[in-house]
Amino acid sequence: MKKCIYFLLISMTHLCASAQKNSYTVFFKTWNYLKYYHPDFATGKLNADSLFLQDVKKITATTDHNAVIALLTNNLQQHFSTAAAKATATDVIKSNQDFSWFRESAGIDKGHKQLLENIYQHRFTGPQHYYIPNNGYEADIPHEKVYDFPKEENLPLEYRLLALAKIQGCIDYLYPHKQLMNKNFDAYFESLLSRTITCQSRKDFEIILAKLVAPLEDTHAFSFYKQLHFAKDIFHTKLYAPFDYSVFDHYLLVTKLMIPDACQKAGIHAGDRIVAVNGKSIQDIIQSKKELLSASNPSVLLYRISQYQDNLIWPDDMALKKLAIQRNNSGDTVETAIEFIKPTDKKHIDSIVQYLNDEAKRKRQHRLEHPGIAYFRIDQTYKFISGVADDHIDQTMDSLLLAASQQKAIIFDMRGYPDWGGFVYTYIYKYFADKDNYFGKYYQQYHQNIGTFIYADQPAIYFPVLTNKSRHTYNGKVFIIVNPQTLSASEWNTMNLQYIFPGSVTIGQQSAGADGDIKRMALPGNYSLEFTGNGIFYPGGAPAQKVGVHIDEKITYRDIDLLKGQDLEFDWIIKEIL
Repeated sequence: MKKCIYFLLISMTHLCASAQKNSYTVFFKTWNYLKYYHPDFATGKLNADSLFLQDVKKITATTDHNAVIALLTNNLQQHFSTAAAKATATDVIKSNQDFSWFRESAGIDKGHKQLLENIYQHRFTGPQHYYIPNNGYEADIPHEKVYDFPKEENLPLEYRLLALAKIQGCIDYLYPHKQLMNKNFDAYFESLLSRTITCQSRKDFEIILAKLVAPLEDTHAFSFYKQLHFAKDIFHTKLYAPFDYSVFDHYLLVTKLMIPDACQKAGIHAGDRIVAVNGKSIQDIIQSKKELLSASNPSVLLYRISQYQDNLIWPDDMALKKLAIQRNNSGDTVETAIEFIKPTDKKHIDSIVQYLNDEAKRKRQHRLEHPGIAYFRIDQTYKFISGVADDHIDQTMDSLLLAASQQKAIIFDMRGYPDWGGFVYTYIYKYFADKDNYFGKYYQQYHQNIGTFIYADQPAIYFPVLTNKSRHTYNGKVFIIVNPQTLSASEWNTMNLQYIFPGSVTIGQQSAGADGDIKRMALPGNYSLEFTGNGIFYPGGAPAQKVGVHIDEKITYRDIDLLKGQDLEFDWIIKEIL
């Protein structure tokens, strides 16, 4: 009898938790729907956060869906005289907009469904939406209040829930690539919602936030982890490897011995493949990092966690790491152990810092110098006009590009972020391009129907307004180099170059897959969620998000290439030119 009562209580507890979770889900969905469509919020007459914080405390495990909707809409205008302006645009991304959560819900009665439909049919459609940037370029989502709390303090439940609701709203209404996310995200969200309700510490809540941001699979959101106060604990970044490395799907390649004595003592050599750390396979470690870090594609995730200075690949904080190693292209595995470097070990830390500084300097100086080649690095173009008077910039750039056009090949190295937006956008376009330069399709928030994205065909998005423009024909070879460092504006510029030079060859590895202007949503706890806020496509409709830019010649690096410091893209281009 006692056993039966025990199982009955357990079952009731699960049912109660499930009801509570679903109540909060409907609360979030309804609140975001009202926030972006109801004129009271869209015009700023009422503050959406205030309504949330006031009413979320009234939600209990037994609150049904109709009571939730009634609670949120009780003091809002419900009778409207003016219908929403008709959305007349034809080239619109509509796949994100999904109202099945109420339209197909058996738990919401006809009256409340009609109320929500009526709000949508009378939604605010003006350009000055209180919670939407006025144009596609503004980064910060307006009027999102910052709620700061002591770093060690867990947020009160209502603020934890507000953070989750805002993330859900970003995905449902502001993120143009929701359709590229895992289709099971809503169920995944609900599982983390349950954890949010019961989490007891700021660290646990930050893990939940990271797990909610990661499924965006958006490289623009990758750096969210840096805002987490407990990032060192969550990502195990307190200790440093005495060797540099590069991360592959199933192993970690040792590329340099930074602290040779420590490596030699452990029997570790450059070229060794580490396949497990403290009993956990590299493949499993990568998967655990994927659950906490947002990256548009697997290639960019591997590239990012290969960066020594970020130190993101390790699975624990144990100073003594037991490593399973394969060497000499053998499938045989040997076991060893090595002490990682503590931050208090000044001698070894100084050696690591010196190594990283030398590597950074080497990368800054890395360039292709060869007779008959004009070489441009996208992150080193401002130097062409640095110190040049404004009224001499056009002349300076014309002279530079005239000299480049006389070479047998031009190389645009896009493995970096543009340090000067005008180089490609204005001057390469001005000198080499046809007048019409529609190299991509740019979609931004459609104010007449929030949650959908309209093709923005304003000419200034594609090329500047120039007078007396003439095209200089270039008959030489053009090469464009890309890799996971090719991110956002660098990808946009790459698409531009591919259009300006239709015979060009794009060579390298998959780019970051995160084009389009960044949007920033303030979250309670003084966090800021950055994500891709605009949709970018090639003229024919091929997406740039996640997949990256089009590549003609894909380059794959072997272990030996990395150990020798080879630049295979440079090698390939030289062979093509000779």
